[in-house]
Amino acid sequence: MPALLRQLSGLGGCTNPIRLDGHRTEHEVNRETGEIGRVLRHLDSTDLPAGHLLVRCNNRRTTRCPACAETYRRDTFHLITAGLRGGKGIPETVTGHPRVFATFTAPSFGPVHNRLTGPAGTHRPCRCGTRHDQEDDALGTPLNPTTYDYEAAVLWNAHAGMLWRRFSIYLRREVAKRAGLTQRAFRDHARLSFAKVAEYQKRGAVHFHAVIRLDGPGGGDTSPPAWATVEMLTDAIRAAATRAEVTGPVIDGRTHTFAFGNQLDVRPIRGADLNGGQELTDRAVAAYIAKYATKGAETATGALDRPLRLIAEIAQLDITDHARRLIRTAWALGARKDLEHLRLRAWAHMLGFRGHFSTKSRRYSTTLGALRDARAAWRRAQAAADLEHEETTLVLAHWAYAGTGLTSAEEWLTATITPATGTEGEPTHA
Repeated sequence: MPALLRQLSGLGGCTNPIRLDGHRTEHEVNRETGEIGRVLRHLDSTDLPAGHLLVRCNNRRTTRCPACAETYRRDTFHLITAGLRGGKGIPETVTGHPRVFATFTAPSFGPVHNRLTGPAGTHRPCRCGTRHDQEDDALGTPLNPTTYDYEAAVLWNAHAGMLWRRFSIYLRREVAKRAGLTQRAFRDHARLSFAKVAEYQKRGAVHFHAVIRLDGPGGGDTSPPAWATVEMLTDAIRAAATRAEVTGPVIDGRTHTFAFGNQLDVRPIRGADLNGGQELTDRAVAAYIAKYATKGAETATGALDRPLRLIAEIAQLDITDHARRLIRTAWALGARKDLEHLRLRAWAHMLGFRGHFSTKSRRYSTTLGALRDARAAWRRAQAAADLEHEETTLVLAHWAYAGTGLTSAEEWLTATITPATGTEGEPTHA
């Protein structure tokens, strides 16, 4: 029992680990002759208390594995923070670059139940006449489901990623125009960097939160030109968001065209008001983006976070009628040959959205892969410190997939282990 507890505690709270069969052997190797010597350590899965090697699932979704999602959230927090105030290869001078926090929403597909805010934080009645509570399941659902444009709502999600790419192209053009430069010349004077996350609104439509930064030609390592200001960047973002447009498919004689909604919010990251008096600081923005990096469509669908094999499965799901109609619409559109490239059936559980939830431009800051590599290197260094020899080591290993998850007894034991956690944004070993 103590040995099994130690093995489970090594998962750091992961509730859905990968089970592996196999072995690993470390041999001592003479540096001068290359001769393979004695066995330093040998690990066989059959000798482990759980009968398998258990490896963290590393799933980013909170609904799938809270512990692994927390690691992903912290990594995202550090990634965003590094691009705002330096660190992890980014100089601290980046804090002086023009930086804004922008929110891009979806257009309207029909009136929905909402929670309207009035003066001094008061709440006005919805169009239905009710003052909805913040946890009211009716929020985000259509006032009239028969007239709500479910087809356009699903196709909007499917084209949201393409619309963002179109916006990023227009943004460079708009900044270059305001600087009096051609697009080609703009590359020699400045560079735009961003990090964004996708979030589902209650109505099931994706919208984006993004940190957008204006740098010198070398990215965060170089100072932006004198003409680069927050005001100019904000104006360019508004112009580019208005111009960006993606032409979608023609369905039953109707041509779908997708653009961002009218509710565009662009705020400088320099202490402006964010919500209820909270300052829009580097830390607040990074925490906000990192929080949504671990979520999926569950804001609109509940806990549906897996692909559907059969549409009949949704009859057993505890979701709203609105979410069910969105999923059915995605499934029906996915049967069309002219929409095969959108893979709507494979992404019906995500209401048609198939993009990455958190993305960044190349020069914004470090990468999630680099953070994971640093953590793995730290662990290897700790393991090497336990060895007293100074010889080169040869590792021979073979592992095969044996399953996923914990047994009932292992789940019970895991629940008794409280993994070490810190405050929001507090770093882990990386």
